[in-house]
Amino acid sequence: MAITPTQNIWMNGEMVPWEAAQIHVLTHTLHYGTGVFEGIRAYETPDGPGIFRLTDHMERLHESAKIMMMDLHYSVEDLVEATKAVVRDSGLPSCYIRPIVYFGYGEMGLNTLPCETEVAIACWPWGAYLGDDAVTKGVSMKISSWTRHEHNTMPPASKTTGNYVNSSLAKVEALRAGYDEAIMLNPQGLVSECTGENIFASRGGRFITPPMSAGALEGITSDTVMRLADELGIEIVVSDLARSDLYISEEMFVCGTAAEVSAVNSVDDRDIPCPGPMTVALADAYAKCVRGEIPEFKDWVEVAD
Repeated sequence: MAITPTQNIWMNGEMVPWEAAQIHVLTHTLHYGTGVFEGIRAYETPDGPGIFRLTDHMERLHESAKIMMMDLHYSVEDLVEATKAVVRDSGLPSCYIRPIVYFGYGEMGLNTLPCETEVAIACWPWGAYLGDDAVTKGVSMKISSWTRHEHNTMPPASKTTGNYVNSSLAKVEALRAGYDEAIMLNPQGLVSECTGENIFASRGGRFITPPMSAGALEGITSDTVMRLADELGIEIVVSDLARSDLYISEEMFVCGTAAEVSAVNSVDDRDIPCPGPMTVALADAYAKCVRGEIPEFKDWVEVAD
């Protein structure tokens, strides 16, 4: 989806006009993929734009930076306030937010130790990543020919820019083949995650989702869905999944900040019942939760105003 510019972007502690928020062509992260980032959504609420699980996202950003040995000079609280300022400045009732931490200009080579760490936060209007009807009609999936990297190759626990070369190759392969999204298997041949979403497949009336040991990112949306499922009496277990488990799923969905909760209608041309009743219930609960409409989880929505 094309990016719609807003007025300003927060860069290293100050608001910079959108057009002026630029980096040098020799910026280290551009060459080596060593940055870390987050994807966050703000939703329209009666009290103003509500940023969903903002503090949790900024804590994960700090964790990603630590894994990558990036010296992040801003605290979680600093980044939370900066994000709220960006959203307020945009004037948007709802938006997608992209914080990124990167090694800037001034050093070249694989040694990142002398590099200065820089931070930017931008937001813009962005619709449903997998389509407005992803809950009701579902999306088609393809098992990718690209293998998800394992823990001693690229740390999947860090939301690192360079990690997503793997995801991008898989995504484009799936789109060119006529599918909506790709599913990544780990080097052991077990299901890991999609290119940007965690995956949940139902067998025997309960959902199964792969563990982090399979290479899946510790998703904030995934955690949200699991908490909501517990409230709804829907059982979810964390366990290994084989690709054949997906083919015979009773229902299936994927979730992430961009994709939210999206039903799956097929995997490798094997039809999946869609939309499944548990998926619909979770998607409905998630839509309420992110807007602060579920009292138990209202604290997850941090109002920008």
